[in-house]
Amino acid sequence: MPAIHDLIGIGFGPSNVALAIALEEKRHASRPLDALFIERQPAFAWHPHMLLDQSHMQISFLKDLATLRNPTSRFTFINYLHEKGRLPDFINLKSFYPSRREFNDYLSWAAEQFEDHCIYGEDVFEVLPERQHTSGTASHAPQAAPVSHLRVRSRNRAGTVTERLARNLVVGVGGTANIPPAFQPFRADPRVFHSSTYLQGMASHGAARKIAVVGAGQSAAEIFMDLQGRPGAPQVDLIMRARSIRPSDDSPFVNEIFNVEFTDYMYSRPPSERSALLEEFWHTNYAVADMELIQQIFKLFYEQKVAGGERLRFLRRQEVGAVRADAAGIHLALADQDSGQQSTVRYDAVVLATGYARAQHKDLLQPLAPYLGDLQVDRHYRVQTPPDFQPAIYLQGACESSHGLSDTLLSVTSVRTGEIGNALLAATPAAAARSRGAMEPTPA
Repeated sequence: MPAIHDLIGIGFGPSNVALAIALEEKRHASRPLDALFIERQPAFAWHPHMLLDQSHMQISFLKDLATLRNPTSRFTFINYLHEKGRLPDFINLKSFYPSRREFNDYLSWAAEQFEDHCIYGEDVFEVLPERQHTSGTASHAPQAAPVSHLRVRSRNRAGTVTERLARNLVVGVGGTANIPPAFQPFRADPRVFHSSTYLQGMASHGAARKIAVVGAGQSAAEIFMDLQGRPGAPQVDLIMRARSIRPSDDSPFVNEIFNVEFTDYMYSRPPSERSALLEEFWHTNYAVADMELIQQIFKLFYEQKVAGGERLRFLRRQEVGAVRADAAGIHLALADQDSGQQSTVRYDAVVLATGYARAQHKDLLQPLAPYLGDLQVDRHYRVQTPPDFQPAIYLQGACESSHGLSDTLLSVTSVRTGEIGNALLAATPAAAARSRGAMEPTPA
């Protein structure tokens, strides 16, 4: 029989690294959990293909993996700086916003301290219900017994499948590239790539002379700035349906929606009010860019006007219609939403800065659908299940509709993982006792 773990975490990005930290810091006050995390990447990496020169964080370094939950933690960004010998120099920067490259190094530093608790290079492809008889034999028959464990199946790069049993599951798989319908037929074309693989894509297309960036948010703006400064001075078109690049609203009162207290408020509201709140504050996080970056782009276009150049274009209010690919390049049919004028433009490469979808957890948990319903979660992110389903399943970064816009961000990660950790510790002893009673022979 496979080994049984108190907890299996699927994915080992920032959310589950923060959970590992929270559990580590609780181990002296409670029974340690046998926690194992499974990550598909060969090593820890956080948006590795968007670590652009000059890019920086959009949230304060104090919203790291631990500070808001436990400011005395040894896993804070400040302690990372101290251990790296850079704390005085960082203070002299007089900034709350480290570079993205440095924050990635901080996250990697934290993840490295849990190497013994993470299996890298395995992709979890299926989670199945496991029923246990008091006799100790397992059965998947619906009438057999309550579901007591979850069978987690993963596959490594060699194709070898490994099965493990878990009393509890935390799903923290993050988002997947959102590819607009017009570009779906070209997912295999290396000349069309999503911002999540930007640096990898450009490594293969460094000689591209004409490049389109499709999108209106922070990633689109950062990629545009990176492309315009690349050697060889490629032609770059920034294409979007919007009329302008909108600035993110990070003013103090609006930023309160990313506070932990707002999560309580959001969860307490009825569904109609939750939807209204998400709509009201949508532009704090989506299809917006940092004001400083917007000013840099505007200055670029102004200086190009002064010089009389046409290398960079801002194609606003443009809808991408048909997409065609041939040996000459990628051809985009553009429709001007104001004039109705149609045009077709050829590009050597197209970068889709079109955001992320967050439905991967649904596909992963599909075999458990009879027990999970529509994946409603409680305040502590546990999926609501019937009494005959004993394992606890928690979702990280997939509860925006119930917990607010901060759910997919780092803003509440440290506190959220503390809440999940407390819930796990409260539930696991009972689950473990049930498991021992079900799987161990009765003493003679």
